Amino acid sequence: METKTPVSPLNKAFLHNSNIISPLGFATEKNFIAVCEGKIGMKDHVFNHVNYYASVIDTKLLDDTFSSQTKSNPNQFTRLEKMCILSVQDVVSHSTIDAKDKRTLFIFSTTKGNIDLLENNQSIISAERIYLHETAQVISKYFQFVNKPIVVSNACISGLLAIIIAKRLIEDDQYDNIIVTGADIVSTFTLSGFNSLSALSSKVCKPFDKNRTGINLGEAAASILISNQEKNNCVEVVSGCSANDANHISGPSRTGEGLYKCLQKVLPNNFIPNFINAHGTATEFNDEMESIAFNRAGLQNVFANSLKGYYGHTLGAAGVLESVFCAESLKQNKIIASAGFEEQGTSIKLNIITKTENKKSTTCLKTASGFGGCNAAVLYKLNNA
Repeated sequence: METKTPVSPLNKAFLHNSNIISPLGFATEKNFIAVCEGKIGMKDHVFNHVNYYASVIDTKLLDDTFSSQTKSNPNQFTRLEKMCILSVQDVVSHSTIDAKDKRTLFIFSTTKGNIDLLENNQSIISAERIYLHETAQVISKYFQFVNKPIVVSNACISGLLAIIIAKRLIEDDQYDNIIVTGADIVSTFTLSGFNSLSALSSKVCKPFDKNRTGINLGEAAASILISNQEKNNCVEVVSGCSANDANHISGPSRTGEGLYKCLQKVLPNNFIPNFINAHGTATEFNDEMESIAFNRAGLQNVFANSLKGYYGHTLGAAGVLESVFCAESLKQNKIIASAGFEEQGTSIKLNIITKTENKKSTTCLKTASGFGGCNAAVLYKLNNA
């Protein structure tokens, strides 16, 4: 049987400018500083007479910022679209890319998009905008991207999967620059869904902790420019993989099979990263599954954290937002505490980061898992390290 030699990619993919729109700020720098200071975005809310914590962007602040920074009427766009446009605009304004260049692409990652249009029958926004491709087209048209946008919607790995797809497109020399934007909002629909699974926590979530009681939801838009251009102090997307454990519609594999297969592909030859940014939703089964998968891959002693204790679960935005933090952590020589963690709460003991501090790192593993048994992992490496 003939063995084929793997084809080397034509290009490498690097993370460049980024932006995060969240309750902790409307810029990457503001978000990173806030998290390093231990600030959290979650506040107490009431839904159907049930108390829950969620990270929600102030509506007036969003509209005022949108009006002042875009000179557009905020009533012409949905909440999600305004978040995305502000995020993409910040990335574009701090780069030299041309949206009209055929070698530039826009990828939109989300789980539910403009789902709030189902709840607002009085909206002047066309009901067609509830379709994800329509939402992506609205954002793309605003910036005059000439290429048809790509939509990635695969549960909670959507954002990380979008980055993996961007990497592959750049490696194959189909594009020079790709902006990946992940976004989701807190809505009655998503709250009802997670509440029906008894997954919502009435307290601030505690990923990997013994006393974790479930997730907090959050909303955010995060954008990042992925380019074939190598620069000093930028972060390379070294490898990426997705796999499905085909276990259950909402429950992960008890052996972490899908995530373990991702780790095998992303970390060849027993490579050990400096730290892991885990999915860490603070649900009983997700955190347990991740700990098992990390242990199977020999990563149980690697520094690890989750950002869900700061932002809640931002769904389709999570993979992008948390990848921005991976890049900033590498560039700024920081490891960030996993907010809410106090006592080991998984059968496999992990090396959870309990204090934000200066620590030089050159590599970071980012993981994500979601409904339907989907899993993804990406290895990031600081350039010129």
